[in-house]
Parts: sequence; structure tokens; C-alpha cells
Amino acid sequence: MPLTSPRRSALADQVIDALRDQITSGEWPVGSRIPTEPELVEQLGVARNTVREAVRALAHNGLLDIRQGSGTYVVATSELAGVMHRRFADADPRDVAELRSALEAEAARLAAHRRTEQELRQLRTLLRRREAAWETGEVERFVEADVTLHLAIVRASHNEVLTALYADLGTVVRTFLRNDVGEELRSEGYLDHGRLVDAIAERDAETAAREAGSYARTCRGSGARD
Repeated sequence: MPLTSPRRSALADQVIDALRDQITSGEWPVGSRIPTEPELVEQLGVARNTVREAVRALAHNGLLDIRQGSGTYVVATSELAGVMHRRFADADPRDVAELRSALEAEAARLAAHRRTEQELRQLRTLLRRREAAWETGEVERFVEADVTLHLAIVRASHNEVLTALYADLGTVVRTFLRNDVGEELRSEGYLDHGRLVDAIAERDAETAAREAGSYARTCRGSGARD
């Protein structure tokens, strides 16, 4: 629906909100290229300068990345996620692994206690999707499937603060996993997550926490420092 406002500054804020909604809703997922400037002008019914101003504002806040000659891409789902992406882009893989291990272990422990039957069915579906993605040999597809499964486990913890924090760390986690996987999937790098989902299904909190906490620490890029 075209946006209207008597003041350009207010109109730009409306456009920023509209674009942010596309990102936070998942309509434009992390890694995707957003519509071109002319397409956004047509969709929103506003001037080119207003669209440009909104895109630049979201790029400044860390949600978008403007790549000259390629387009504009989603790099984070919130301002906080954008800050984390910039702050931890060059973090030591060991530090990221330890953070992931702590968050995912506690999330799995809570999920074993609190998950619903519907959530368990979703976890099993996502587990199969992760396994199928591995079989294709497509790195990006596997990374996305793996991150999606872990996020679903965190959501099953029913801890809103933990879920929001993990979601905001999503870009950091994806980057860490993508770098660890490398250019191709290797059989020695596969970590079966079946025991983790089974432990959550059986409400075995300690096993679930142990399984979840071990995965990040066994990644190739997270070895101990000297």
C-alpha cells in the first residue's frame, strides 16, 4: 500500500519501519538481497530519495549491507544483531564456540523440560531437513538448516530473553559455522544431532545439555589456544 505523509522526515521513518518489518518478519531473510531501489519506489509509492534515505539508515544501523555493483543485502534481523555482527565479526573462533556451547547447552536443558509435542514434531522435521541438506553437499543449505534447528531448540526453552539473545547472535553463529565448514562438506566434519533431539524427546535434560554443549566445542576452528 502506498505510504503518504505531509512531512518527508515522517515519511522516511515510515519507509524505515516498512523495510524493517520485511526483515524482522523473515520475508527478507539474512543473506538475501532486497528489491532494487526502483522496485521499492514502485512498491511503496514514495520518491527515490526517500527510499535511499531509509536504506542508508538501516545500513548504518547494521541491518543492511550496501554492496556497490551487487545490491543491498540483509545481514542482521535487528539493530542489536547488527551491532553484534560488527562487534564480533573478527572474534576468536574459540570465544564464539564457548559462548555457543554455554547458550545452547542451557537452552537444550530447558527445552527437555518445557518442549511441547508440537515443538518436538518440529524438531524432528528440522532434524530430517538438516540431514537431507548434508546429503546434497550444498554448504549454504546445510548451514541454514543447522542454524534453524538450533534456533528451534532455543525457542523450545520458552525463555524469551535467551531466545532473543540467541536470535540476535544469529549472524555471528552463521558466520562461525560457515567458516568452520569451509568450501565443501566433509564426512569427518558431520555431527549427528539425533541424540540431542532424542534426549529432548525423552525429557533427559542432562544428556540434552551435554550433547548441545559439545557440538560447538568440537568444531574444527574452535581448538584450544596456546
